Amino acid sequence: MAKRREGKATQAVVTILVFVVVALGAFFGIQFFTKTGIFRIPGVVYYDESLNDKELAELHKIFTEEVDLDKDVTISAANYLEYPSLTNGEFLISVRVPVADFYSLDTNYDLENADAITTAENFIEIGDLDHTKKLLSLNGHYYLTEFDKGAIYRVLKFTSEKYDEEIVPLIGNTFARTFPTKETTLTFAQTGVTALSRGMNAKLYQVGDANYFAENIREYLSSFDLTHTSNESSFTDYASASNICSDKRFIDTLTAIGLDIVELTGNHNVDCGAAAANETIDTYVEKGIRMVGGGRNATEAAVPLQIDEKETKITMLAFNESTGGATYGERPGANQYYEEVAAQQIREAKERGDFVIVDIQYYECNAYASEYEDPICDRADSAAGDQIGFFRHLIDLGADIVVGTSAHQPQTYELYGNGAIYYGLGNLFFDQVWWPGTTRSLILEHYFYDGKLLQTRITPTVYDNSMQTRLLDEETTKWFLERLQNVRP
Repeated sequence: MAKRREGKATQAVVTILVFVVVALGAFFGIQFFTKTGIFRIPGVVYYDESLNDKELAELHKIFTEEVDLDKDVTISAANYLEYPSLTNGEFLISVRVPVADFYSLDTNYDLENADAITTAENFIEIGDLDHTKKLLSLNGHYYLTEFDKGAIYRVLKFTSEKYDEEIVPLIGNTFARTFPTKETTLTFAQTGVTALSRGMNAKLYQVGDANYFAENIREYLSSFDLTHTSNESSFTDYASASNICSDKRFIDTLTAIGLDIVELTGNHNVDCGAAAANETIDTYVEKGIRMVGGGRNATEAAVPLQIDEKETKITMLAFNESTGGATYGERPGANQYYEEVAAQQIREAKERGDFVIVDIQYYECNAYASEYEDPICDRADSAAGDQIGFFRHLIDLGADIVVGTSAHQPQTYELYGNGAIYYGLGNLFFDQVWWPGTTRSLILEHYFYDGKLLQTRITPTVYDNSMQTRLLDEETTKWFLERLQNVRP
C-alpha cells in the first residue's frame, strides 16, 4: 500500500517537473524566437551617411546610450530642388537660398541637382537672409515669389516599425520648423512718381479706356499684398493736355494695378484747386485706398500710416521737403517736413517695434532736358541741397528705409548704417517721353516675414510714346542698375 502511494507521488512529481520543463522551454523558446526577455536584442539607431555633422550632433543628444528602443531606426537626410511632399516620419528642417553681394548684378544661380552644393558660402539659411544680401533666383525660380521652388529643401527622415510609439515621444517638436510661405510673407511694391496728366490725358481721349496704361504691368503690380505709388495729380473735370490734372477716369489705372497706398507728398496735387484735391481724397476713401503724406489739412496730412499685416508692423512716414504744394493749415496739400516731428514719429515707431519706411519729396535734378542718355540725374547729389546728408540723417534717426519719391529719373541707391537708401524711383506713369531718363522707374519689392525685412528686390520699368508702362528687359536692367551703382555715394 505504501509503495503504491510512493509511486503515485513520484508520478505527480514527474508530471509537475515535465510541465515545468515544457513551460520553461516554451517560455524561453518564445523569447528566443521573438528576441524578447533574456534573448531580446535592443533596437539599433542607424545614422545614414547623408547626415551632416550638425544634424548628427543634434540627434546624438536625443538618442543617448540610455535610450532603449524595441525596434531599429534608420535616420537619413535628402535634398530637393522643389518643396517636398512629406510623409510620416519626414521633416523639412532647412530651406537654403542662393545669395550674392547687395550690389551684385547677378540675378540667377544655376544648379544641376540638389546635392551639388550643400555648404557653399553662397547658399544660406532662409532665416539668415536680410536686406544686406541679394537673394538670387535658383534655376530661374525666385523663392520669395514661388516658395515651392528657388531653394534647396532639406528633409530629415526617420524609418522605424514603431515610429509613432517609440520615435515620436523621443523627438517631440525638435524638428518642427516654420518657413516663409505665401500666406505668411508680406509683399509690398513701392513705386515712384505717378502723374496721370498732360499728354496722358490726350492719350486717354484717343484710347478711351484708362486701363490701357496699366495693361502691361497690372498683373505684376496687383500680385503684391500692398502696392504703393506717389500720385502727384488730382482728378477733375478740367484736366487737359496742358495741365497736371487727371481725367477722373484715371482712377481705373490705379485700381487696375491694385493700388493700396497712395502717397500725397507731390507738389502738384493742388494745381487743380482745393476742391479737386478734396474730391480726389474722397475717391481714395471710397475705393479703400489708404493715404500717407498728404490730406485735407495739415493735421490729417501729418498722420503716419501704420500697417499691421501678416505678423509684420510697418510705420510709413512721408514728407514734402522744399518742392511746394505743402499744406500749412486747413487747405489740402502735402505733409511739410519738420525735423522735430520726423524725429519724434520715427522714435515712437521704433519704440513700438515697427519697421520704419520714410518717403521724401525732395528737390529735383534740373538736368532732365536731354535727348540722349544723360547720367547726371543718376547721382544723389544732382539736386539742390544736401540730398545725401539729408537722407542719411533719417537713417541715423532710426528709419530702416528712406526713399526719394520726387525724382522723375531714377537715382542711385546704397546701404547706409543699419538701413538702405533709394534716392529716387523715377516715373511709373507720366508723359515725359522726350527724355530717355524720365521714361524709367524703379519698383522696390519688399518682402517681410515675421516683422523682418528679408529682401528688397529692384525691378525697373519703362514706357515709350504709347505711354504703357512695362517691365524693363533683363539685359537693359543690368546695364541700367550698373550705371546707377557707378555713382553711388
